[in-house]
Amino acid sequence: MPHPALAAFAAIADTTGALQADQIDCIHDHDWLKMLAPQALGGAELPLPEVVRLEEAISAIDGSCGWVVTLCAGAGWFTGFLPPALGRQIMATPRVCLAGSGAPTGFADREGEGWRLNGRWTHASGSQIATHFTFNAQLREGGQALLNAQGQPRVQAFVVPASDVRVEPDSWHSIGLRATTSCAFALQDVRVSADHGFVIDTALATAPGPLYRFPFMALAFVTLGACVLGMARHFVVLAEPFVQRHIPFLDGPSQASQALWQSSHQGLQTSRSGFYAALDQTWLTVKQGAPMDSGAETRVSAPLSIGAPCLTVSQV
Repeated sequence: MPHPALAAFAAIADTTGALQADQIDCIHDHDWLKMLAPQALGGAELPLPEVVRLEEAISAIDGSCGWVVTLCAGAGWFTGFLPPALGRQIMATPRVCLAGSGAPTGFADREGEGWRLNGRWTHASGSQIATHFTFNAQLREGGQALLNAQGQPRVQAFVVPASDVRVEPDSWHSIGLRATTSCAFALQDVRVSADHGFVIDTALATAPGPLYRFPFMALAFVTLGACVLGMARHFVVLAEPFVQRHIPFLDGPSQASQALWQSSHQGLQTSRSGFYAALDQTWLTVKQGAPMDSGAETRVSAPLSIGAPCLTVSQV
Protein backbone atom coordinates (compact mmCIF):
# COMPACT_ATOMS: atom_id res chain seq x y z
CA MET A 1 0.00 0.00 0.00
CA PRO A 2 1.12 3.62 -0.59
CA HIS A 3 3.40 5.12 2.05
CA PRO A 4 2.46 8.08 4.34
CA ALA A 5 5.34 10.11 2.88
CA LEU A 6 3.36 10.58 -0.32
CA ALA A 7 0.66 12.58 1.47
CA ALA A 8 3.00 14.25 3.96
CA PHE A 9 4.97 15.98 1.20
CA ALA A 10 2.23 16.43 -1.41
CA ALA A 11 1.58 20.10 -0.64
CA ILE A 12 5.21 21.20 -0.70
CA ALA A 13 5.81 19.17 -3.86
CA ASP A 14 2.95 21.01 -5.54
CA THR A 15 4.24 24.38 -4.31
CA THR A 16 7.82 23.78 -5.40
CA GLY A 17 6.89 22.02 -8.63
CA ALA A 18 8.90 18.89 -7.95
CA LEU A 19 8.52 15.62 -6.07
CA GLN A 20 10.29 15.66 -2.72
CA ALA A 21 13.19 13.39 -1.74
CA ASP A 22 11.04 11.33 0.65
CA GLN A 23 8.45 10.75 -2.06
CA ILE A 24 11.11 9.73 -4.58
CA ASP A 25 12.71 7.39 -2.04
CA CYS A 26 9.31 5.83 -1.41
CA ILE A 27 8.77 5.25 -5.13
CA HIS A 28 12.13 3.53 -5.52
CA ASP A 29 12.00 1.64 -2.22
CA HIS A 30 8.78 -0.02 -3.41
CA ASP A 31 10.13 -0.59 -6.95
CA TRP A 32 6.95 0.92 -8.38
CA LEU A 33 8.75 2.01 -11.54
CA LYS A 34 9.72 -1.62 -12.22
CA MET A 35 6.28 -3.16 -11.71
CA LEU A 36 5.50 -3.52 -15.43
CA ALA A 37 9.00 -4.60 -16.51
CA PRO A 38 9.75 -8.29 -17.20
CA GLN A 39 10.95 -10.39 -14.27
CA ALA A 40 13.68 -11.86 -16.44
CA LEU A 41 15.15 -8.37 -16.82
CA GLY A 42 14.94 -7.45 -13.14
CA GLY A 43 11.40 -6.09 -13.08
CA ALA A 44 8.42 -7.18 -10.99
CA GLU A 45 6.06 -8.04 -13.89
CA LEU A 46 2.99 -7.67 -11.68
CA PRO A 47 -0.46 -8.65 -12.96
CA LEU A 48 -2.01 -5.67 -14.71
CA PRO A 49 -5.13 -5.47 -12.47
CA GLU A 50 -2.84 -5.24 -9.42
CA VAL A 51 -0.80 -2.47 -11.04
CA VAL A 52 -3.88 -0.48 -12.03
CA ARG A 53 -5.38 -0.65 -8.53
CA LEU A 54 -2.08 0.46 -7.00
CA GLU A 55 -1.81 3.38 -9.42
CA GLU A 56 -5.33 4.46 -8.47
CA ALA A 57 -4.45 4.27 -4.77
CA ILE A 58 -1.28 6.34 -5.21
CA SER A 59 -3.13 8.92 -7.32
CA ALA A 60 -5.85 9.23 -4.68
CA ILE A 61 -3.16 10.33 -2.22
CA ASP A 62 -1.14 12.61 -4.49
CA GLY A 63 -1.99 13.16 -8.14
CA SER A 64 1.52 14.16 -9.17
CA CYS A 65 3.06 11.07 -7.59
CA GLY A 66 0.42 8.88 -9.17
CA TRP A 67 0.94 10.43 -12.57
CA VAL A 68 4.73 10.01 -12.48
CA VAL A 69 4.46 6.40 -11.28
CA THR A 70 1.85 5.61 -13.93
CA LEU A 71 3.75 7.17 -16.84
CA CYS A 72 7.22 6.00 -15.85
CA ALA A 73 6.16 2.47 -14.88
CA GLY A 74 4.37 2.40 -18.24
CA ALA A 75 7.60 3.31 -19.98
CA GLY A 76 9.27 0.50 -18.05
CA TRP A 77 6.80 -1.86 -19.78
CA PHE A 78 8.59 -1.00 -23.04
CA THR A 79 11.58 -3.06 -21.91
CA GLY A 80 9.47 -6.11 -22.76
CA PHE A 81 9.93 -5.09 -26.41
CA LEU A 82 13.67 -4.44 -26.31
CA PRO A 83 16.48 -6.88 -26.98
CA PRO A 84 16.82 -8.68 -23.62
CA ALA A 85 20.47 -7.70 -23.13
CA LEU A 86 19.65 -4.02 -23.48
CA GLY A 87 16.53 -4.32 -21.37
CA ARG A 88 18.49 -6.06 -18.61
CA GLN A 89 21.16 -3.35 -18.73
CA ILE A 90 18.54 -0.61 -18.39
CA MET A 91 16.69 -2.29 -15.53
CA ALA A 92 19.99 -2.79 -13.66
CA THR A 93 20.46 1.00 -13.52
CA PRO A 94 20.31 2.21 -9.90
CA ARG A 95 16.94 3.94 -9.24
CA VAL A 96 15.96 3.34 -12.83
CA CYS A 97 13.22 5.56 -14.27
CA LEU A 98 12.13 5.76 -17.89
CA ALA A 99 10.39 8.98 -18.90
CA GLY A 100 9.45 10.07 -22.39
CA SER A 101 6.99 11.14 -25.03
CA GLY A 102 4.94 9.43 -27.69
CA ALA A 103 4.87 12.46 -29.97
CA PRO A 104 6.81 11.83 -33.23
CA THR A 105 8.49 15.24 -33.13
CA GLY A 106 12.03 14.05 -33.75
CA PHE A 107 13.96 12.41 -36.57
CA ALA A 108 16.10 9.31 -36.77
CA ASP A 109 18.48 9.34 -39.72
CA ARG A 110 19.95 6.01 -40.73
CA GLU A 111 23.71 6.01 -40.29
CA GLY A 112 25.43 2.73 -41.02
CA GLU A 113 23.94 0.06 -38.74
CA GLY A 114 22.48 2.63 -36.38
CA TRP A 115 20.62 5.93 -36.19
CA ARG A 116 21.44 9.57 -35.57
CA LEU A 117 18.76 11.20 -33.45
CA ASN A 118 17.63 14.83 -33.37
CA GLY A 119 14.49 16.52 -32.12
CA ARG A 120 12.53 18.14 -29.34
CA TRP A 121 9.62 16.69 -27.40
CA THR A 122 7.42 18.97 -25.32
CA HIS A 123 6.47 16.80 -22.34
CA ALA A 124 8.14 13.98 -20.41
CA SER A 125 6.54 13.36 -17.03
CA GLY A 126 9.10 12.33 -14.43
CA SER A 127 12.00 14.06 -16.19
CA GLN A 128 13.23 15.13 -12.74
CA ILE A 129 14.20 11.55 -11.84
CA ALA A 130 14.64 9.97 -15.27
CA THR A 131 17.65 7.76 -15.96
CA HIS A 132 16.46 7.04 -19.52
CA PHE A 133 14.13 8.61 -22.06
CA THR A 134 11.90 6.97 -24.64
CA PHE A 135 10.38 8.78 -27.61
CA ASN A 136 9.05 8.39 -31.12
CA ALA A 137 10.96 9.63 -34.14
CA GLN A 138 10.31 9.73 -37.88
CA LEU A 139 12.73 7.58 -39.82
CA ARG A 140 14.81 8.98 -42.68
CA GLU A 141 17.56 7.77 -44.95
CA GLY A 142 19.66 10.08 -47.07
CA GLY A 143 17.50 12.99 -45.92
CA GLN A 144 14.34 11.35 -47.30
CA ALA A 145 11.48 10.06 -45.19
CA LEU A 146 11.08 6.30 -45.04
CA LEU A 147 7.45 5.47 -45.78
CA ASN A 148 5.17 2.72 -44.56
CA ALA A 149 2.77 0.66 -46.70
CA GLN A 150 0.22 3.49 -46.53
CA GLY A 151 2.71 6.02 -47.87
CA GLN A 152 3.05 7.76 -44.50
CA PRO A 153 6.35 8.51 -42.71
CA ARG A 154 7.54 5.54 -40.65
CA VAL A 155 7.75 6.19 -36.94
CA GLN A 156 9.76 4.13 -34.48
CA ALA A 157 10.32 4.28 -30.74
CA PHE A 158 13.80 4.70 -29.26
CA VAL A 159 15.39 4.63 -25.83
CA VAL A 160 18.51 6.52 -24.73
CA PRO A 161 20.21 7.23 -21.40
CA ALA A 162 19.43 10.55 -19.76
CA SER A 163 23.02 11.65 -20.32
CA ASP A 164 22.20 11.96 -24.05
CA VAL A 165 19.25 14.25 -23.37
CA ARG A 166 18.96 17.95 -22.64
CA VAL A 167 16.00 18.60 -20.34
CA GLU A 168 14.45 22.07 -20.35
CA PRO A 169 13.64 22.51 -16.64
CA ASP A 170 11.68 25.74 -17.02
CA SER A 171 9.28 24.37 -19.65
CA TRP A 172 6.52 22.90 -17.44
CA HIS A 173 3.93 25.46 -16.31
CA SER A 174 0.58 24.05 -15.29
CA ILE A 175 -2.18 24.72 -12.77
CA GLY A 176 -2.32 21.01 -11.94
CA LEU A 177 0.09 18.08 -11.65
CA ARG A 178 2.77 20.67 -11.04
CA ALA A 179 5.17 18.26 -9.34
CA THR A 180 5.30 15.87 -12.31
CA THR A 181 8.10 17.88 -13.95
CA SER A 182 6.60 17.07 -17.35
CA CYS A 183 9.33 19.09 -19.02
CA ALA A 184 10.42 19.35 -22.62
CA PHE A 185 13.58 17.55 -23.70
CA ALA A 186 15.78 17.54 -26.77
CA LEU A 187 18.46 15.46 -28.48
CA GLN A 188 21.11 16.78 -30.83
CA ASP A 189 23.15 14.46 -33.03
CA VAL A 190 22.93 11.49 -30.70
CA ARG A 191 24.05 8.28 -32.37
CA VAL A 192 22.63 4.96 -31.19
CA SER A 193 22.94 1.38 -32.37
CA ALA A 194 19.97 -0.26 -34.04
CA ASP A 195 19.01 -2.18 -30.91
CA HIS A 196 17.95 1.09 -29.22
CA GLY A 197 15.00 1.28 -31.59
CA PHE A 198 11.92 -0.83 -30.92
CA VAL A 199 8.35 -1.39 -32.06
CA ILE A 200 5.48 -1.59 -29.58
CA ASP A 201 3.53 -4.49 -31.03
CA THR A 202 2.37 -7.52 -29.07
CA ALA A 203 3.49 -9.74 -31.94
CA LEU A 204 7.05 -8.41 -31.54
CA ALA A 205 7.35 -8.58 -27.74
CA THR A 206 10.64 -10.05 -26.55
CA ALA A 207 9.16 -10.96 -23.15
CA PRO A 208 6.81 -13.97 -23.07
CA GLY A 209 4.32 -13.07 -20.33
CA PRO A 210 0.66 -12.06 -20.78
CA LEU A 211 1.51 -8.52 -19.77
CA TYR A 212 3.24 -8.07 -23.14
CA ARG A 213 0.31 -9.51 -25.06
CA PHE A 214 -1.96 -6.79 -23.69
CA PRO A 215 -2.41 -4.16 -26.44
CA PHE A 216 -0.60 -0.90 -25.80
CA MET A 217 -3.53 1.48 -26.29
CA ALA A 218 -5.72 -0.55 -23.95
CA LEU A 219 -2.94 -0.63 -21.37
CA ALA A 220 -2.46 3.13 -21.70
CA PHE A 221 -6.18 3.80 -21.21
CA VAL A 222 -6.58 1.60 -18.14
CA THR A 223 -3.47 2.88 -16.38
CA LEU A 224 -4.15 6.55 -17.12
CA GLY A 225 -7.82 6.00 -16.39
CA ALA A 226 -6.96 4.63 -12.96
CA CYS A 227 -4.76 7.65 -12.30
CA VAL A 228 -7.57 10.07 -13.17
CA LEU A 229 -10.02 7.96 -11.19
CA GLY A 230 -7.82 8.18 -8.10
CA MET A 231 -7.55 11.96 -8.39
CA ALA A 232 -11.33 12.24 -8.86
CA ARG A 233 -11.94 10.15 -5.75
CA HIS A 234 -9.65 12.44 -3.76
CA PHE A 235 -11.43 15.49 -5.14
CA VAL A 236 -14.78 14.07 -4.06
CA VAL A 237 -13.47 13.55 -0.53
CA LEU A 238 -12.15 17.13 -0.37
CA ALA A 239 -15.25 18.66 -1.98
CA GLU A 240 -17.88 16.92 0.13
CA PRO A 241 -17.53 19.24 3.17
CA PHE A 242 -18.08 22.25 0.93
CA VAL A 243 -21.21 20.71 -0.52
CA GLN A 244 -22.54 19.80 2.91
CA ARG A 245 -21.53 23.02 4.65
CA HIS A 246 -24.03 25.76 5.42
CA ILE A 247 -23.94 28.44 2.72
CA PRO A 248 -24.11 31.89 4.40
CA PHE A 249 -26.59 33.53 2.06
CA LEU A 250 -28.90 30.53 1.90
CA ASP A 251 -30.52 28.33 4.50
CA GLY A 252 -28.24 25.45 3.57
CA PRO A 253 -27.46 23.10 0.73
CA SER A 254 -30.41 22.85 -1.59
CA GLN A 255 -32.15 19.58 -2.26
CA ALA A 256 -31.14 19.92 -5.90
CA SER A 257 -27.43 20.25 -5.09
CA GLN A 258 -27.65 17.35 -2.67
CA ALA A 259 -29.33 15.21 -5.31
CA LEU A 260 -26.68 16.18 -7.87
CA TRP A 261 -23.95 15.31 -5.39
CA GLN A 262 -25.41 11.90 -4.64
CA SER A 263 -25.96 11.17 -8.32
CA SER A 264 -22.42 12.18 -9.27
CA HIS A 265 -20.89 10.19 -6.44
CA GLN A 266 -22.91 7.11 -7.29
CA GLY A 267 -22.10 7.46 -10.97
CA LEU A 268 -18.40 7.51 -10.18
CA GLN A 269 -18.68 4.35 -8.07
CA THR A 270 -20.73 2.58 -10.74
CA SER A 271 -18.24 3.46 -13.45
CA ARG A 272 -15.36 2.36 -11.26
CA SER A 273 -16.97 -1.03 -10.62
CA GLY A 274 -17.67 -1.52 -14.33
CA PHE A 275 -14.16 -0.47 -15.24
CA TYR A 276 -12.53 -3.02 -12.95
CA ALA A 277 -14.95 -5.76 -13.94
CA ALA A 278 -14.02 -5.24 -17.61
CA LEU A 279 -10.30 -5.05 -16.80
CA ASP A 280 -10.31 -8.20 -14.65
CA GLN A 281 -12.21 -10.20 -17.23
CA THR A 282 -10.02 -9.02 -20.09
CA TRP A 283 -6.84 -9.74 -18.16
CA LEU A 284 -8.07 -13.26 -17.44
CA THR A 285 -8.75 -13.76 -21.14
CA VAL A 286 -5.28 -12.57 -22.16
CA LYS A 287 -3.63 -14.54 -19.35
CA GLN A 288 -5.31 -17.72 -20.62
CA GLY A 289 -3.70 -17.14 -23.99
CA ALA A 290 -6.70 -15.90 -25.95
CA PRO A 291 -6.17 -12.84 -28.15
CA MET A 292 -7.97 -9.67 -27.14
CA ASP A 293 -10.73 -9.04 -29.66
CA SER A 294 -11.70 -5.53 -30.69
CA GLY A 295 -14.79 -5.61 -28.48
CA ALA A 296 -12.78 -6.44 -25.37
CA GLU A 297 -10.22 -3.79 -26.20
CA THR A 298 -12.98 -1.21 -26.57
CA ARG A 299 -14.53 -2.16 -23.26
CA VAL A 300 -11.36 -1.63 -21.26
CA SER A 301 -10.14 1.42 -23.16
CA ALA A 302 -13.52 3.16 -23.43
CA PRO A 303 -13.78 6.71 -22.04
CA LEU A 304 -15.61 5.39 -18.96
CA SER A 305 -12.17 5.08 -17.39
CA ILE A 306 -11.62 8.83 -17.71
CA GLY A 307 -14.97 10.35 -18.68
CA ALA A 308 -16.88 9.41 -15.53
CA PRO A 309 -14.35 10.91 -13.10
CA CYS A 310 -14.12 14.10 -15.16
CA LEU A 311 -17.90 14.37 -15.33
CA THR A 312 -18.16 13.97 -11.56
CA VAL A 313 -15.60 16.71 -10.96
CA SER A 314 -17.23 19.10 -13.44
CA GLN A 315 -20.68 18.59 -11.92
CA VAL A 316 -19.42 19.30 -8.42
